[in-house]
Amino acid sequence: MPVRNRGKEASDDRLFGDAKMQQKLREAAIDMCYLLSRGFAEKSSLQLIGNRYLLNVRQQKALRGMSASEQQIEIRKRRALKSLQLKDKTIVIDGFNLLILLESALSGAYIFKGLDNYFRDVSGVHGSYKRVQKTEEALTLIGNELKALGVSSIIWYFDAPVSNSGRLKTKLREVAEVHNYIWEISLVNNPDVVLADSEFVVVSSDAWILDRAKYNFNLVEYLIEKNALKAVIVSAK
Repeated sequence: MPVRNRGKEASDDRLFGDAKMQQKLREAAIDMCYLLSRGFAEKSSLQLIGNRYLLNVRQQKALRGMSASEQQIEIRKRRALKSLQLKDKTIVIDGFNLLILLESALSGAYIFKGLDNYFRDVSGVHGSYKRVQKTEEALTLIGNELKALGVSSIIWYFDAPVSNSGRLKTKLREVAEVHNYIWEISLVNNPDVVLADSEFVVVSSDAWILDRAKYNFNLVEYLIEKNALKAVIVSAK
């Protein structure tokens, strides 16, 4: 039985919990937006802004997730569907991206709302996925809400090279069978490309995917608002 939680490190309250630090991150995200909107590279912009605001590596990772150019924000907003538009639609899910983010939110870790209104976390797979206490809760929350919205089918995509992805696929099948979810679970070598090229509605907070996907749905924002989840949120706005 898994006993671990997801995402929060001992230093995170110091790095992200202070109101002054959160304001600093908001100001840094605005500065990042200015540079990115004018064609500056993300890597050099992050280094410049990170140095200016004296942010460490973990804080810079959060800043990266909170930042976007004006052009990216507009593209993502224009292609976003509302919840009422999902009826009879097929949803394709960036599996690890969504699951880890929601596990982090449910575990009390800090999650970061970007200028584009999408949420990111500072966790990661790092080549191996391990289930946590909130895994099944996250899966049923996703499944129940999408079922209530009348989604016709859901396709989960997971990175095949990630260790334990096969076990996770088995877990999703078990959850789907118990709750009668219409789920297809696929392990592929490069899910980012599959999702970016999809004709269906994409659920992901990955910037590269969002900038290319034909349609997207901000599922994490919907879940947080609909269920009044007590997530610990640091917002760029």
